[in-house]
Amino acid sequence: MAKYRKLSRTSAQRKALIRNQVTNLLYHGKIVTTETKAKEIRKIAEGLIALAVKERDNFETVTVTAKVPRKDADGKRVKEVVDGKKKTVYDEVQKEIKKDMPSRLHARRQMLKVFYPVKEVPKDNNGKKKNTKEIDMVEKMFTEIAPKYANRNGGYTRIVKIGQRKGDAAMEVLLELV
Repeated sequence: MAKYRKLSRTSAQRKALIRNQVTNLLYHGKIVTTETKAKEIRKIAEGLIALAVKERDNFETVTVTAKVPRKDADGKRVKEVVDGKKKTVYDEVQKEIKKDMPSRLHARRQMLKVFYPVKEVPKDNNGKKKNTKEIDMVEKMFTEIAPKYANRNGGYTRIVKIGQRKGDAAMEVLLELV
């Protein structure tokens, strides 16, 4: 007996489809797809959410000193002349960063194997590259999704049947996060 559905695709196509659907499900919170695809997507998504829930608090906060270039009112780097050469002036700043523990780092890398990069385009700039933001899906998993399901043991997704699709009569479902 097969451990997964082949979805009438080659392995590369199937993997790309599932990665895309899982990324969209976790970014938007719900997607509409066929029943067989939803059951495959659910397996991957629930595993990733469980991983995020398990590792959500597994980090330490460290204070580091960083050299940051000084900037003027226009946002350009301030330069000063030293020995006849222009050199950028740097200020030392204290920053607090999150340092992942080894198991959280491993979980982060496991998630990165699945997620595609997500770019968020503002509504008014539809179709333009200006002001697009790269969304860190792994960070979203740890900060938004994992705390939401912290006291829940599995069952993070729900499949709701919508009805048959008009073209090929495939059963369509709504796959959503609970």
